[in-house]
Amino acid sequence: MAIPKDARIQLSPEDIPKRWYNIAADLPNLQPMIHPVTKEPVKEEDFKAIFCDDIIKQELSKERYIDIPEEVRDALISLNRPSPLQRAYRLEKYLKTPAKIYFKREDMSPLGSHKGNTALAQAYYNANAGIHTLTTETGAGQWGTALAMVSNLFDIKTTVFMVKGSFMAKPLRKTIINTYGATVYASPSEYTDFGRKVLKEHPETSGSLGIAISEACEMAAKDEHTCYALGSVMNHVMLHQTVIGEETLQQFGIGEIEPDYMIACVGGGSNFAGFTFPFLREKMAGKHKDCEIIAVEPKAAPSLTKGEFKYDYGDTAGMTPLMMMYSLGSQYIPPAIHAGGLRYHGMSPLVSAAFDQHKISAVSYDQTDTFAAGITFARTEGIIPAPESCHALKCAIDKAIECKEKNEAKTIVFNLSGHGLLDLYGYEQALEGTLPKSGSD
Repeated sequence: MAIPKDARIQLSPEDIPKRWYNIAADLPNLQPMIHPVTKEPVKEEDFKAIFCDDIIKQELSKERYIDIPEEVRDALISLNRPSPLQRAYRLEKYLKTPAKIYFKREDMSPLGSHKGNTALAQAYYNANAGIHTLTTETGAGQWGTALAMVSNLFDIKTTVFMVKGSFMAKPLRKTIINTYGATVYASPSEYTDFGRKVLKEHPETSGSLGIAISEACEMAAKDEHTCYALGSVMNHVMLHQTVIGEETLQQFGIGEIEPDYMIACVGGGSNFAGFTFPFLREKMAGKHKDCEIIAVEPKAAPSLTKGEFKYDYGDTAGMTPLMMMYSLGSQYIPPAIHAGGLRYHGMSPLVSAAFDQHKISAVSYDQTDTFAAGITFARTEGIIPAPESCHALKCAIDKAIECKEKNEAKTIVFNLSGHGLLDLYGYEQALEGTLPKSGSD
């Protein structure tokens, strides 16, 4: 039996995109970030306390395309770029659906997730600027892992503030980050003024990404030789991740694939934006008019489905600029869930604008339902997805079941943003029936 040509669509290293796509050029009426003190639109110099110059320029850029430096493009090969687009034949058979299901395999990076795409770029630009000390935050640990690893390529010392709930639940993340040479602290920590303040007021807190961001920003702002790097939310991070979507468009062409649904999980927005923004560019240009682009979030932190579109801080201490985004409030600390990478109070301003302009839709799920989807995927396709990715998978399965009920042969494509091999405690709870619900309807 011949292997179907769409079973796995591979690209060669020469096909790694040469440009990042900046959707800020194509979304109308984007609101500027506001300085937290002056309440005026931010200027380049306002970011200099925490970012290097090239990152600042990208953050504020309205250019449609930005060239990927050759050194970054070459290094993307070590992150297993280009990543395959694979068809989930066994899942389709199990579901008895006429739908076709494809998934983009960001889980095959040696880092286990998509996060290396922007970690690599940020480390490169900081090293070029003479910066060799970085601070950052991490939720579930994928971003901290990614920045820790690529820091070695550019002789950078990195400190990671990891959300306490995830730090305690996933001790092997600490081991990996330390193995790569970075320092990792549970956040809130005793190493910053804000961390000590939170611990004094809430000694039993599980922490949040907002708190961890505040700690990392504080440490960077206090040292002129230290910069801050982040793994989601801001425009330059969305930009760097678009290598995912640009590759996917090439693979659609090779496989003659016309999607009806493009689906990705969303917390701060990075894997969703990277996967869907290049496709959304094509849709806004008049192509793929009938395709629905779906952002899938946890009920524990449903910023798009339950939040308010407003100016809010990206962190808990109020150190970041005010950003126009869907937010649950910068003081909101979501319930502890295994999908720590989605446990954030706000949404990327670019993703928020796309949602507000009705260019994308959103749904939310409880973690009990998403882990059930992950177990199904593991038993059919042999891959244990990250708890974050399970959200996109759950939505893809729901759409496939709808296709079965309506006898519609639609095409569903989702982003498998990472593997779950360091999240097995959550799977163990799901298998034992002890996994707690994570949010209210």
